Amino acid sequence: MERRRRTEILINGNKNVAATLAQQILAKYEVKTIEKPNNGLVMVKVRETAKNSLFYLGEVFVTECKVEINGYIGIGILKGHEPELAYHLAVVDAAYNAQLPETERWNEVLLKEEAAIHEQRKNSFMKILKTKVNFETMDV
Repeated sequence: MERRRRTEILINGNKNVAATLAQQILAKYEVKTIEKPNNGLVMVKVRETAKNSLFYLGEVFVTECKVEINGYIGIGILKGHEPELAYHLAVVDAAYNAQLPETERWNEVLLKEEAAIHEQRKNSFMKILKTKVNFETMDV
């Protein structure tokens, strides 16, 4: 599973999933913290469609963290102030970069969590659709 998809699942899904995966690694391996979870600002680049030019929309407040496992670096970065989740993301990323044996079983867990996220979004969308007004059927 590619890094972007894996990170989106861990950020948008249940926070306990990231914590559980990270704890499996923390229990067996020495995890060296390179950069403790800290806050920062990241510029948001957007493409303007009419002229197809890039511009900076503004800044986003993020939490980022870096760790090392067996010489492999992992990075955790997410929007908002969530230092614990940023640390767990970094540990999971480093585990995948180091190709630790535990990561082979994680794809199944991540796919289940992705399905749960899709189901939750579908349910939210269905609730919103119930409030939609069809103006074609209204009498004027």
